[in-house]
Order: sequence, then C-alpha cells, then structure tokens
Amino acid sequence: MFTVATVLSALELGLIYALVAMALFLSFRVLNIADMTTDGAFTLGCAVSATAAVAGHPFLGLPLAMLAGAAAGFITAFLQTRLAVPSILAGIITNTGLYTVNLAVMGFSSNVPMLKTKTVFTAAETLLGEAAPYKLLVAALITLAVCAALILFLGTRLGLSIRATGDNPDMVRASSINTTFTITIGLCIANAMTSLSGAVLAQYQRSADINLGTGMVVIGLASLIIGETLFGRGGMWAKA
Repeated sequence: MFTVATVLSALELGLIYALVAMALFLSFRVLNIADMTTDGAFTLGCAVSATAAVAGHPFLGLPLAMLAGAAAGFITAFLQTRLAVPSILAGIITNTGLYTVNLAVMGFSSNVPMLKTKTVFTAAETLLGEAAPYKLLVAALITLAVCAALILFLGTRLGLSIRATGDNPDMVRASSINTTFTITIGLCIANAMTSLSGAVLAQYQRSADINLGTGMVVIGLASLIIGETLFGRGGMWAKA
C-alpha cells in the first residue's frame, strides 16, 4: 500500500540516483564512452562524504566527494587517452583500484555509521522544521542545481566540443580541438556527479558501506534508457 512516506522516500531516492543517470548520459550518450568507473566512483563519494561528516564537516564532504570522483575520472581518461587502453577496460581497472582506495578512506572498515552525526539533512531539518519535507527539498535542490549547471555547460564552447567529440572525433581533430582534453574533462565531470550522488546518499541514510556502489552502472543505465523512452524526442510521451 502506498503511503505519503513511501512516495516521499521514493522521490528522495530517485532524485539522488538521478545524478548517476545524468553522469551516464554524459559519458555514454554524449561522449559515447562505456565508462565502468561508476560503481567505484559512487562508493568513493559515499566514503569521502561519510568521513568528512563524521569529522564534523558534512557540507565540505560534498565538494570533496566531487573532487575525488573527478580524480577517478581523470585516471580512467588517462588510461584511455595516454596509454591507449580500451574504454571499458580502463574503467574496470580504475574501478578495481578504487576498492582499496575506498577502504583506505573509510579507515579500512567496511562500514562507517553516522547515526549521531550531523549531515546536510539534519541542518535542513533544523532550519525548516521536522514537519517540512526537508529531505525531499535538499535532494531536489542539489539535483536541479547540478542539472541546470550541466545544461548550461553543454551549451558553452567547451561543452559543444565535448558533444562533438562523442559524435565525430575525427572531425573534431581536424578542427584542431584536443580530443584528449575534451574526453578527460567529460569523464571528470561525469564521475564527479556520480560521486556527488554517493555523497548525498551516504548522508541521507546516515551510513556508508563498501558495497554501496555495486550494480550502480546497471541502475543508472536502466534509469537513462527508461527516461529516454518516456521523455526523449522520439519517446512515448512525445508521440502522444
């Protein structure tokens, strides 16, 4: 039976995971790269955010998680562009290495509890009151802000270069655009969004687990495909 609490919880989690879908849209659809770093980058965001929150810096944990995710994306891009490693294998290599990195960030513990830790959600609760849907508002604010920033970025000169790189890299090279740079920037941004999703989720559920990112690339791709099917230019609603 659906209750208001169930619907709110579904919307909150959906908004948080929407960041992963946007990240995969950038890597899979725009850059046309099969980035398998998603699982490890998501867990990395959880680990960094939880560690920062436990240390008393929940707000700082979000940008730190994004920086960590961008670093993971940089490694994947470096393997792909500089060492000529296939994109799928580059992501798998980075994802495998991130398991140890994530454990180290979490103090070599498989779980970081935050039951009595202040988070961005507890700050919103203090500001808005317990009766307000503060979790939904925080998740919506973060996701909509990232979505708006991504839309604006893809309309810039660099954003258009990234889009062109995924569509026709040979033409981009002929136009004297450095495809290595555009691929690197694109993967850094994509993995930064993935890590931000993990960071928000860790503070949302007040815990971080080493296995939280398992299967995240599948969930993200499924969300992306369903969204395109329903709301894309040739989607079901567009034809209605």
